[in-house]
Amino acid sequence: MTDNIVTKSAVSVTEMARMVGLSRARFYQLVRRGTFPPADQDTVTGRPCYFEEKQRQVLEVRRRNCGVDGRPLLFYSRRRDFGQTKGVPRPTQPKAKTKSYADVIDYLKQAQITMSAAQVETTLKELFPEGTEGIELGTVVEAIIDRIHRQNPSGSA
Repeated sequence: MTDNIVTKSAVSVTEMARMVGLSRARFYQLVRRGTFPPADQDTVTGRPCYFEEKQRQVLEVRRRNCGVDGRPLLFYSRRRDFGQTKGVPRPTQPKAKTKSYADVIDYLKQAQITMSAAQVETTLKELFPEGTEGIELGTVVEAIIDRIHRQNPSGSA
């Protein structure tokens, strides 16, 4: 093995997968197949983790393209090379605000709350200054309803 492999005293399975450039799902798949060694168990928390020796084994498997089971393995190259640009990014087209808030407005109507797209947009900017990308629709609607009830405790929307 090489001596320039950087390891930590222990890493999570997610971090180990990241260290070899794989998704966690693909990493687990290769563990089940016997390509990578199985995770150790943290004695205190019981969580699966990789201590230094197994980190070195996993990194060596990745480096040599040969699993701990002795079978050769081909890894795909990464989809995105960091530090290299692949041309000029195209500007994204903004979606129409009224269309993107249609689902929110429909759910609010079911809760007998009437709001315009502009009101929804203003409320969402206050509640989610970083945007609602990746947040479930139900969570967004619940946050709006909670805000309305806090502003108007009498129950009339």
